[in-house]
Amino acid sequence: MEQGEISLSDREFSRIKNRVYQVAGISLSDAKRTLVISRLSKIVRALGLPSFDAYVDYLERNGSASDGQDFVNALTTNLTRFYREDHHFEHLRSFVGALIAEKPRGSRLRIWSAGCSTGQEPYTIGMDLLAAFPELKRWDFRILATDIDTAVIAKAAAGLYPENELSGLSAERARHLEKVGDGTIRVPAAVRELVSFKPLNLIAPNWPMKGPFDAVFCRNVAIYFDKPTQGEVFGRFSKLLAPEGFLYIGHSENLGSGGDGFRLVGKTIYQSKQKLNKREAA
Repeated sequence: MEQGEISLSDREFSRIKNRVYQVAGISLSDAKRTLVISRLSKIVRALGLPSFDAYVDYLERNGSASDGQDFVNALTTNLTRFYREDHHFEHLRSFVGALIAEKPRGSRLRIWSAGCSTGQEPYTIGMDLLAAFPELKRWDFRILATDIDTAVIAKAAAGLYPENELSGLSAERARHLEKVGDGTIRVPAAVRELVSFKPLNLIAPNWPMKGPFDAVFCRNVAIYFDKPTQGEVFGRFSKLLAPEGFLYIGHSENLGSGGDGFRLVGKTIYQSKQKLNKREAA
């Protein structure tokens, strides 16, 4: 055990698992025990508490909203990169290209990155679409990016990343990112201005956004939920998608009980079954 870590009993682990499930929908497996110890020990120490039991008691009785958020932030996993699962962006380009051909200049385009982590996903959407379709600068084009982890939202909003994020990108794609000169890169202002970062718990009873969204990305988020929660969240997305809009999910995910409103049209790409009426299509 590393210095500063605290022993975790089975009972304490069970209490932590129950709490993170109740507040965030995250279903922790027994294999996450070491992760829980390493990530929460420093918080427990900082609060001057003697045990994990005392920490959960504190959260339940005296903890502030900030304490509760620190608990969730510590137990979320944020693994992402620019252009992850490239086939989704290829499909999105094709879809948006068709919209541009069909709709008048200045039309509305809304895309939601749900579970955006440190921001590479929504920024990739913005960079890729602006590069392919410069005319989108004259559209009512916005990207909503949400995550339950407030720490990663703050980092994402800055649009600054280490230069090693360029590794694996083609020269053409790397050019979309500005080198600051101190070992960091920056997302261009034109792209940053497209994206609104907001904290959101996907299992909250009410979502503040009304939609409709032309496309929703929710990739490698539902893997942390159990099957009923996955089905409920994906089902809610179907109600916020524009008719015939698209949902992009992670490579190891499926819609389960939330799939009634969708049809599979590509690898982890689903389209809303709701049809455009003639007035919407015009």
